[in-house]
Parts: sequence; structure tokens; C-alpha cells
Amino acid sequence: MNREIAVVAFAQTDHRRTSAELSEVEMLMPVLHDVLAQTGLKTADIGFTCSGSSDYLAGRAFSFTLALDGVGAWPPISESHVEMDGAWALYEAWTKLLTGDADTALVYSYGKSSPGPLRDVLTRQLDPYYVAPLWPDSVALAALQAQALIDAGDTDEPALAAVAARGRNDAAANSHAQLRGSLPQGGYVVRPLRTGDCPPIGDGAAAVVLAAGERARELCARPAWIRGIDHRIEAHSLGVRDLTESPSTRLAAEKAGAFDRPVDTAELHAPFTSQEVVLRKALKLDDTVRVNPSGGAPAANPVMAAGLIRIGEAAARVHRGESDRALAHATSGPCLQQNLVAVLEGDPR
Repeated sequence: MNREIAVVAFAQTDHRRTSAELSEVEMLMPVLHDVLAQTGLKTADIGFTCSGSSDYLAGRAFSFTLALDGVGAWPPISESHVEMDGAWALYEAWTKLLTGDADTALVYSYGKSSPGPLRDVLTRQLDPYYVAPLWPDSVALAALQAQALIDAGDTDEPALAAVAARGRNDAAANSHAQLRGSLPQGGYVVRPLRTGDCPPIGDGAAAVVLAAGERARELCARPAWIRGIDHRIEAHSLGVRDLTESPSTRLAAEKAGAFDRPVDTAELHAPFTSQEVVLRKALKLDDTVRVNPSGGAPAANPVMAAGLIRIGEAAARVHRGESDRALAHATSGPCLQQNLVAVLEGDPR
């Protein structure tokens, strides 16, 4: 735990509603070339490679092995994969670097949601005995959470609309975002969630490079040091959870050291506007913290990459000197079931 590890480079695609003309490899390769070019590294210089994706999106088993063509696995490389958002692949790479077995790591993730009905695909992650047979889709479950927040007095529909408007206005400056600028809130998808409260369905990929110690300072003028990172999970059964709270996020933040000192930026993986309400409360974020300056998941939500993008966006602000201490959050599963929190810091200026 005494080894310092930092994010030294971040790259992502322009997120689009569909990339039917591209394979996963073709979508990934420009991102991988970009992130390595930022550091001057070649594939042979990388000590460990880890990816995050889901075979359910691709509709075929072991689809992630095809994506390795974009990395180049010959000569043989040290490689791993998680069937999760790329934020969890970053966690694995971070632990690998902590052991001292490698000094650099390449982490990438990707998702093509356009080929199939995403709301139906995501039902496969539900409890197979009591919930999945009812076929509640991802938007319906998020609507249950939103209504619980409204009933508890934590928010209302105009407040949710304001969250959506702020995010997409901020995304106007993000050339990679799928939705940018002022957009109508639209009609109800599942009450009380309107179109503007829900994330866009789209395709995209992202990658980061991690480096340890002085190697990080050699590769980046201002590394984003990972001062703490932790992830926790809620009970699988939605019926035993209070959907207005996220104790797993709060615990992950505590273990990551997020409450030790104030942060100035927070990139929250909140695909639905109502989930930002829950996360702000769990993470104790007030109006002094800049939340989702990139626009967040409501502006671009490539499944399996959106969480890694939150870490990358937070790190990029540290690199540019726009943030000194940033918090990044990633989630997976229905109603914020699994949550990861990372705290990133730049060297004192």
C-alpha cells in the first residue's frame, strides 16, 4: 500500500447512438493508439493489461478475446478481463501494480448497446428466482427508485429536470458526449422518469494508462494519483434495500478516504437523474463541489465503459490543473447495486 499509483493518460471514443459499421476491435483501436501516444509507450512497454466488457451485449461467449486483436497479444502479454464496467478492471490493475509485478498498466473497456434491446438485456442481471421472471427492465427499476425519493421528500420532478439540464449543458463543451446542449425533457418513459431523466443508449469505448512511482512522473506532467479506491455491493434482493440510500457508496467512499478532506470535483456514474440525488447524499457533496463537469452518464452512457470514463474524466481534470482533489464513482447493477469510489489527487502546485 506504500506504492504510489497514478492515472497518467485517458482517451475515449466519440459516443454515438450506433456504430453498426464498426466491430469492437475497430471501435477500440483508435482509443488504444491515442492513450498510448499520450505517454509515448508501446504495447511492449505495458506490464499488465486488463479489460472490462460484457458478453451479453455482444451476444456471444468470450467476445472479449476478439477485442484483444486491438491490443496485440503477440508476443504474449500479461492480460486479464473482468465481466464488469472498466472501473473494476482498473481496480484489478491497481492491485497488480501495488504488488510490484508491473510498473505500468493499460486498462480499457467498451460496449455496443445498439445491436439489441438494452432494457431487456439488463434484466439478466436480476435475481433469477424472484425478480427476473417478472421482467422489470432497467428503466422501470430506476423509476421505482425515483418515486421512492419523491415520496421521501428528497426530490421532485422539476429538480430532476434541473439535474438533466445542467448535465447536458455542461456536456456542450465535451466533444465526446452523445447528447449535448439544451434538450427537451420529453414525455414519460416510466413515471416519474421522463426521456431527459434517462441515459442515452449508445456505443463507446475508453482506456487509461496507470503507472507507479517515478515512472508516472516520467510519463505525465501532472499525474492523477489514486489516493484511495474501494468498492462495495448492496444486497441482491431489492426488497430488503432502502432505495433512497446507498450505504455501499458511503462505505466505499469512507474506505477510499473521500471524507478525509474536501474534494473540488466529483464525476458520478448516475445514469438516471434520480441516482445523482442518492449519490450526492451518500457522498456528502454540497454545492461547492463541481459535479459531472463532463456532462456525466446522462450525456453519454456506453454500458461497461461509463464508469471507467468517470475515473478518466476526473483524472483528466487533474492533469489539466482544473482539479486538485477529485472523486470518481462507478456503478453496476440495478438501482446502484454495486459501487466503486476512487479519490484522485495532483501534486501540489
